[in-house]
Amino acid sequence: MAHPSLTPALRQKLAQPLQIGRVQVQSRVLQSPLSGVTDLVFRRLVRRYAPQSMMYTEMVQASSLQHLREVPQIMDVDPEEHPISIQLFDCRPDFLGEAAQIAVAQGSDTIDINMGCPVNKITRKGGGSSLLRQPKVAEAIVRAVVQVAGVPVSVKTRLGWSDEEINILEFAQRMQDAGAAMLTLHGRTRQQGYNGTAQWHWIRRVKEQLEIPVIANGDIMSVESAIRCLQETGADGVMCSRGTLGYPFLVGEIDHFLKTGDYLPPVSAVQRLVCAKEHLQALGAYKGDRGIYQARKHLSWYCKGFPGANQLRDQLSRIESVEAGCELLDRTLAELEMPVPQ
Repeated sequence: MAHPSLTPALRQKLAQPLQIGRVQVQSRVLQSPLSGVTDLVFRRLVRRYAPQSMMYTEMVQASSLQHLREVPQIMDVDPEEHPISIQLFDCRPDFLGEAAQIAVAQGSDTIDINMGCPVNKITRKGGGSSLLRQPKVAEAIVRAVVQVAGVPVSVKTRLGWSDEEINILEFAQRMQDAGAAMLTLHGRTRQQGYNGTAQWHWIRRVKEQLEIPVIANGDIMSVESAIRCLQETGADGVMCSRGTLGYPFLVGEIDHFLKTGDYLPPVSAVQRLVCAKEHLQALGAYKGDRGIYQARKHLSWYCKGFPGANQLRDQLSRIESVEAGCELLDRTLAELEMPVPQ
């Protein structure tokens, strides 16, 4: 089956830097903010293969910063990791304005406001995708953050609350009018969650309407799907989310194709497990016991596509130490690297 390709006009457009307000990014492929995933350790792995891509922190509740004496670890930014954006969520413009200033002091190149998270514990607090039902509040939030941040402000959102309440055309226009410098659009409604298929045709409609960059998000799981999405939507770039779970190579693979027109060689099972081992060790060093427990889910995502993957996944899901995880991974790596008998 032939690989999809980009039209010459689209390739020429995507070869140019992405302009987010006054911030110029040398890649059209972005790593999505993912709760419990995109910490400093994960971002370093992704950036190894996509050094010019915009990365995002896990989302931070603005009001949670009000009474803290120290900035939480979730907002850790390596002085060398640029471009980087700290993502915030809340429903109170004043709190978000104050949080944005803290984020900028941490080194954030832009501020991203989450208006798309579908999780109940977020929407119940008036954040995430619940703001799609409160467009005036959402607009006030963007205006408040733009006024004080001193860096470009972007918004990540969805199509609407449900298929019966798709209001993204009006909502996106409000975000642009309020001063947003970029919009990332996940092609699903809040009701869809992460189920079904992303409705990319809505992203095209938004792109045709707005002047600011529009980034397509949803079902970007491979280089091929990124190409199809860009062709179908005319978007200014793509944002990778679940496709990077256990596969921090994806952003770099897409970025390489957009810049060169060539596919990188497939990542082997050995390369994935070597990366998994590094991920485990780094999480243990960075977060201690908490990092080991968080590593369990990451390790399970790396375990697929090789003999014994299911058994290894089950064993790694119960590790109590970095050493135990490394021993299991080393054993499997030795088996995978054994020469095949002639």
